[in-house]
Amino acid sequence: MRHAQGRARRAGAALAAVLTWAGLLAGATGCSADGSGPLGIDRVLGKPPAPEDFIRVTPDDGSKAVRADRALRVRVPGGRLEKVSVSRQQDAQDTPVPGHISGDGLTWKPDDDRLALAARYTVDVVALDAHGHRSARHTTFTTYVPGERFIGYVTPENRAVVGTGMIVSLSFNREITHRAAVERAVHVTARPPVEIRPHWFGDDRLDFRPRHYWKPGTEVTVDLGLRDVEGAPGVYGLQHKTFTFTVGRSQVSLVDAAEHTMQVRRDGRLLATVPISAGAPKTPTYNGKMVVMEMLEVTRMNSRTVGFGGEYDIPDVPHALRLTDSGTFLHGNYWSPDAPGHTNVSHGCVGLRDVKGGGSDTPAGWFFDRSLVGDVVEVVHSRDKKVAPDNGLGGWNMTWKAWTAGSATM
Repeated sequence: MRHAQGRARRAGAALAAVLTWAGLLAGATGCSADGSGPLGIDRVLGKPPAPEDFIRVTPDDGSKAVRADRALRVRVPGGRLEKVSVSRQQDAQDTPVPGHISGDGLTWKPDDDRLALAARYTVDVVALDAHGHRSARHTTFTTYVPGERFIGYVTPENRAVVGTGMIVSLSFNREITHRAAVERAVHVTARPPVEIRPHWFGDDRLDFRPRHYWKPGTEVTVDLGLRDVEGAPGVYGLQHKTFTFTVGRSQVSLVDAAEHTMQVRRDGRLLATVPISAGAPKTPTYNGKMVVMEMLEVTRMNSRTVGFGGEYDIPDVPHALRLTDSGTFLHGNYWSPDAPGHTNVSHGCVGLRDVKGGGSDTPAGWFFDRSLVGDVVEVVHSRDKKVAPDNGLGGWNMTWKAWTAGSATM
């Protein structure tokens, strides 16, 4: 009998314990001591909430094809973020993503809000909640891989030494419809500093120049931050490169088509007056300021490639300096030796006396040896119109007001 009573007392005590825990568990669904919300069974047992509930990372873990303008954020509802590490894997290279935690400790965001495309991001977070419990979370996501890309071809070449008339020109392999976004991604700076402004020619060319010719000795840097910039719907930039070039001495040559002469000035001082032959009356040379775009020791000139008939095909034109995209050159002339200084006979080019094969002691050889890409050649008193600003590097023929009006960000 005593044994039965003992068993009954123990059963009653166990039932009371069960009821007590049941009450605690039922109470756990109510509010916390500070009224901030449900405690939950884990809080009763002294366990922190699951990391994915406490540490909130966007984009979500495992997300794919995330767009470049999607915000990357790490947040906690209370407590504070202790450490956030984010890395980006792109082109088989891991790069830390710099960012900062807000003053209240609740939010982290990257310094650059735009995500890189075709990349895998890894986010590692350690945080403390309001009760001092430490949690950690690891997430990953991948960004959108564009099917189409665009690039910009830069003039002048990297590390070139150029004349004072050089214009920085970017030719794009695709039409750019989001011109303001692309323009903002390209930065051209100079040392010593000078104001440099952009101008669009159509939808596939962006040029930069200062108000006046560069000063000799200027160092110019072209920073292409085009990677992942949307240049047209669904078309993104590929490049993130920096180019530099140095401005050499000043050389400006003045061609007088009526007088058949060219005055060559170096740093403002007259070096020589050279006899020339310009375009014939039916095919005159453009007036205006032109910039040497390339220099060729010898080249072939075929009239069919520049819109004429089969009027000439010279396989070995010496000392050729290109002045326009349309085919205007300043070059050596050995086939009309009496023309320079006397008459205009060309199809629009400027000719200097030379010999077959090119001579170093001829006027053409002398000028070629003293020239740089970026030098200015200005033609006056010709019977033709002024060269178009987008025909070669002809932007110097525009007023500063007209030039700056060609920006997409004004």
